[in-house]
Amino acid sequence: MQNHNEQYNLIIDIGKTHVKIHVLDSTQTSIFSKHISNTVVDNEYYPSADIQGIWQFFKSSIKEAAQAYKIENISITTHGATAALIDRNSDSEDGLVLPVLDYEFETIFEDSLDYDSVRPDFNHTYSPSLPAGLNLGRQLFWQKKRFTEAFDKASDILMYPQYWIWRFTGHLSSEITSLGCHTDLWDLNQDGLSSLVDQLGCRDKFPELKPAWHFCGEVKADLAQDLGLRTDCKVFNGLHDSNASFLRYRLSQGDKPFTVISTGTWTICMASQVSLENLNAEKDMLANIDALAQPIACARFMGGREFGAICDATNAKVTDSFSQADLQAIIDNQVFALPNFASGSGPFGQQAASFKGDYKNVSGVGIATLYTALLVDYQLTQLAAKGDIYIEGAFLKNPLLCGLIKQLRQVQPVHMSSDDTGTVAGTAALVNWGKLDIQVSTTESDATQLQGLESYKQQWLDLVTA
Repeated sequence: MQNHNEQYNLIIDIGKTHVKIHVLDSTQTSIFSKHISNTVVDNEYYPSADIQGIWQFFKSSIKEAAQAYKIENISITTHGATAALIDRNSDSEDGLVLPVLDYEFETIFEDSLDYDSVRPDFNHTYSPSLPAGLNLGRQLFWQKKRFTEAFDKASDILMYPQYWIWRFTGHLSSEITSLGCHTDLWDLNQDGLSSLVDQLGCRDKFPELKPAWHFCGEVKADLAQDLGLRTDCKVFNGLHDSNASFLRYRLSQGDKPFTVISTGTWTICMASQVSLENLNAEKDMLANIDALAQPIACARFMGGREFGAICDATNAKVTDSFSQADLQAIIDNQVFALPNFASGSGPFGQQAASFKGDYKNVSGVGIATLYTALLVDYQLTQLAAKGDIYIEGAFLKNPLLCGLIKQLRQVQPVHMSSDDTGTVAGTAALVNWGKLDIQVSTTESDATQLQGLESYKQQWLDLVTA
C-alpha cells in the first residue's frame, strides 16, 4: 500500500527507441512506469522528433502518476546528437523555429560535405566525423545553410534534455554532457565552446552552462495544476543518457579505474582513467564529458541495431532462446558475421556486412551474440580499458553475451548491473545531489566455457581487418 507521506521522484527517459517515465520511491526503485515508441515524423522540412506526441505522452502519463504518487522532483535524460532551436518569446506551445531534427537523416551528410572545412580538428573536440547527423554541429551547419531565416530567428539553441526542462519551467541553460557528446561544439583544450560555434555565428544562442544537478525552478504553475503536480515540484537540469549510466559508477568507485558498457540502441564503452591519446577518430572512438566535466574515453557502435539486423538476416528473432552449445556450434562450424550492419557506426563502419560460413544452419541469435561480444572486446582493447567492467542496459537480458565478454576479457572482472534502469538511477542522483550514498548493486558474470574462442576471435579479427 502506498505511503501518502512518502515523496517520489519522476524521471523522464527519452531514448532513441522508446520514451519512458519512471516514478522512483525513496530507495530509487521504479514503482510506476509508462512508455511509448519514439517515432520519427515527416514534415515540410525534414524527418524530425515527434515533439507534439512526446509532450502529449508526458502530460497524460505524468497526470496519471501524480494521481497516485506525491511527486517532489523531476529530472530528465535523453539520447545525444539532438538540439532544439527555439524562440523564447514565441507564442507557440513548443517554441520551435524549426523541427527537432532526427540525427539519422542521412541527407544531412550528403548535403553538407563543405562542413569538413569548418569543423574543428579531432585533437580539439575529440569528436570524430560521423555519418548522417550524428555530429550535432553538422546538423546546425546544415540547418543554417538551408533555413537561414528560421535559424537566425532562434533566440536559443538548447540541448535536448534542456529543451524539455524549458517546456516544464521556462528555465534556459546548457549542460556539458549533452554539449560535449560528439557534437564538434566543445573544445576540450580550451574548456569552452569550439571555433565551430563562431563559424556558425551562434555563440550568443547557447544559454549559460549549468551542472546536470542544477535546480532549474519549479514546474510552471498552470502546467502543474493541469498535471496534478504540487506547486513546489522541483525540476533539475538533466543529462545525456550514457553519461547517466556512467555517473553512478563515477560516484561509487572512488579512485579505482573502471569501464561501463552502456547498452541499448547504442553500445558505448566508457573507460575511466584512460588517455585520450588512445582514441582513433577512424574507429568511432571519441571523448564524452561526464557530469563532473571530466573527459571520458569512449568507443561505440549501434549494438542494438546491429544485433537486430543480424537476427533479421538469419531469420531469427532477438527473443529466440539459445544455449552455450549453440555458440559452440557456431565456432566449430566456422560461421562469422562481419561488419557493418548499421548505418556506418562502429570501428568498421565503412565495410559492407557479410557472413562467412553456413549461417543458415546455426542459431541466428547466437551469431548476433558472438558478433556483438567480439566487437565489444575489440573496442575495449583499442581503448586499453582497465579495471572492472560494468554492464548496463539491454545486454543484461542476454547473460551469455555477458559471459562471452568475461571469457574474452579473461582477467577483468565483469559485473552485471542488478538494475536494468541504470540510466534512470543515474539521473535520479541529480535530484538529491551530494545527499545520496550511491551504491550500485551488481552480480558477477560467469565466463562462458567455449572451446576455441580465442582462435575464433583471431580469425574474425583477420577477416575484419584484412
